[in-house]
Amino acid sequence: MFALLRLCRIIFTFARYRLDLLLPRHSLPWWLRLLLSPLHLIPVGKLSRGDRLRLACEQLGPIFVKFGQLLSTRPDLIPADIVEALSGLQDNVPPFAKETFCALVEKSLGDSVDAIFAQFDREPLASASVAQVHAAVLHDGREVVVKVVRPGIERVISQDTRLLHLLAQALEHYSADGKRLRPVEIVDDYRTTIFDELDLQREAANASQLRRNFLHSPLLYIPEIMWDYTRNNVLVMERISGIPVTQLEALNAQKTDMKKLAERGVEIFFTQVFEHNFFHADMHPGNIFVSREHPEQPQYIAVDMAIVGSLTRADQYYLARNMLAMFRRDYRQVAELHVQSGWVPEHTRIEELEAAVRTVCEPIFERPLKDISFGHVLLSLFRTAQRFNMEVQPQLVLLQKTLLNIEGLGRQLYPELDLWSTAHPFLERWLKNRFAPRTLWGELKRYAPEWLEKFPEVPHLMFNGLQQVQNIGQWSRELALTREQLARQEKTQQRRRYGHIAALLSLVSAGVFAFGANNPALQNFDPSQLPLVVWVLLATAGIAIIAGR
Repeated sequence: MFALLRLCRIIFTFARYRLDLLLPRHSLPWWLRLLLSPLHLIPVGKLSRGDRLRLACEQLGPIFVKFGQLLSTRPDLIPADIVEALSGLQDNVPPFAKETFCALVEKSLGDSVDAIFAQFDREPLASASVAQVHAAVLHDGREVVVKVVRPGIERVISQDTRLLHLLAQALEHYSADGKRLRPVEIVDDYRTTIFDELDLQREAANASQLRRNFLHSPLLYIPEIMWDYTRNNVLVMERISGIPVTQLEALNAQKTDMKKLAERGVEIFFTQVFEHNFFHADMHPGNIFVSREHPEQPQYIAVDMAIVGSLTRADQYYLARNMLAMFRRDYRQVAELHVQSGWVPEHTRIEELEAAVRTVCEPIFERPLKDISFGHVLLSLFRTAQRFNMEVQPQLVLLQKTLLNIEGLGRQLYPELDLWSTAHPFLERWLKNRFAPRTLWGELKRYAPEWLEKFPEVPHLMFNGLQQVQNIGQWSRELALTREQLARQEKTQQRRRYGHIAALLSLVSAGVFAFGANNPALQNFDPSQLPLVVWVLLATAGIAIIAGR
């Protein structure tokens, strides 16, 4: 019953904001077009299609808000105007009861909040769709925040994602662009992402890894996780005191070096992607703060590590070389790297892909480097490659979304930011170090135990490989002989069939001859013609037999 009421509300909201206009009507079945036709009576108003979709998500509640936020991270599939509108979705929802919060903490940690914490603030610091946060103080004096997953959220997510899956299936089936947009894949990706966010122990593990990567770094600070107080639905971590990165007045008031702050954001991104291969993939402004200490050497503080990403070594290598080749305007190499990396099919014509990349990139690079959006260059490149059947690479999309966030934030902090002046030397240095003796020695030490463990098996594996090659040759010969035998048997059977036909025709001919010679009804028929008929039939049978050989 609840699911039916929820579906009715979704349909009502769909109609109210005229989301039917987002569907390609020409590709819908006639009965669905007929069903949607009364919606023309509802005025559209002056709102854009992106704003209407954003308001609908906000009206339908936190799960759809999260889904809208996910769509805003897929500029490879969603039109730019809709992405921009959905980027404004705010994940602020009313808090749930503080008594419920305390009960969940006590159940998970096995004691009362007053016994666990020296101080506990029963009024929430923040409340979002998935979790709620309260402040507390441990008995050793450390200030912490306590994060708890909303009660019953799993049931709501499961139900809403099932409804979203049905809508996605309908869109994929009836829309001409359904297969290209892959709505079912997007919904499944959303379901995986949001259920991962429900596991706070997973988020804590991500935070610990990032903290270890940037330990003692002047670039980024990650709060400490209090593992003794962390469970699947409860997370306790160090409370930070920083300035939200969007509060430019406060940053300027403490005389923060904004140029260095913007450049360090870019450096953090490339360090995470290429050196650590483990990057914070949800670095929107709400998750980023700036330390109040040393404003002349500003340091970032990051929270909410539920979503992280990493690349394969091959993707790291090809991505770095692609970026360098793009800014050198070596479009031929860009096309070759796309094929070598497997991002596009190996049968792709290099010349055609090179021409397409040049058409997209050349107008961009006519502008000064400081005016070029690195993230949008990658987006344009991936969209061009999709015309050549490039499959969407989830890890690259996540990285591209993160780059767009970092770049947008950097330009907000310091509009004159030249991202390439930071990225270019970093990529050059990374590629050079990738093949440096020290790096190769490190790889050798890392994999040497595994190689030594497998080394005694090498002769056996080589013998098996040679044996398989020999067997393949023998199987090929046997298969050729079998095919030849089958062909001979087929010809023999054909000759036999034609022989039977010839014998039957001979009998018929003989019968006709005998019948014609003795039948009074054929007294007026010239018997001298009968042998000619017989010979014609026999000759036909003989030709058929010869043709069957």
